[in-house]
Amino acid sequence: MNTIKCLIVDDEPLARELIVGYCNHLPALEVADVCGNALDAKRILKEKEINLLFLDIQLPVLDGIGFLNTLKNPPQVIMTTAYKEYAVHAFDLAVCDYLVKPFSLERFIIAVDKAMERLGTPSKSEGKGIPGDGYFFIRTDGKIYRIEYADLLFAEANGNYTKIITTGASLMPAMSFVSLEKMLPPQQFIKVHRSFIVNKAKIDRIEGNRIIVNQHEIPIGKNFREDFLNRLGL
Repeated sequence: MNTIKCLIVDDEPLARELIVGYCNHLPALEVADVCGNALDAKRILKEKEINLLFLDIQLPVLDGIGFLNTLKNPPQVIMTTAYKEYAVHAFDLAVCDYLVKPFSLERFIIAVDKAMERLGTPSKSEGKGIPGDGYFFIRTDGKIYRIEYADLLFAEANGNYTKIITTGASLMPAMSFVSLEKMLPPQQFIKVHRSFIVNKAKIDRIEGNRIIVNQHEIPIGKNFREDFLNRLGL
């Protein structure tokens, strides 16, 4: 992906202008459209290819969180709002980042870098690959956990939950497997089965149709095997 096409949704003209100005500082971003409410945003998403959505929470008629709940396959999302208290709800929806107004260009760039990681586009500041301090947040058992990409061994679908296995913990957040998949950099994490994603840097060995990761056995799905081996250069 050479250019990230962005949609800015905010009911405040000055806020829209600020984000447009920030986007213009980053060559990788292209502002595809701007609008002031969720209904217009939904129409634009149907008409145009949008990779990244800058979404205000306080919107007329339908707020940003309610709008996200209506989308089956949303693009990457960076929330923008003047209210800190919505952060937990935003991370439940697997957004890239949460910007509290007024936010600086520096903070904006940090959020965009996170989106670029998920989209598989290396940021100019990071170069190729995944930075060692890359991370994301999940909420479970009334707490919010920071998960380092480098510590995540694999993830497994479990109904309405997703089992996340790291080097030091096993967590079961109430989030869909698809939502977690969107949060992980595709150049580092590979879907090897309809119910499993693995960190390729943590693979110890492959035995037939099984992957061994830190003594865990993970099946390789028949429909995923060829792509998996190709991603390993085999």
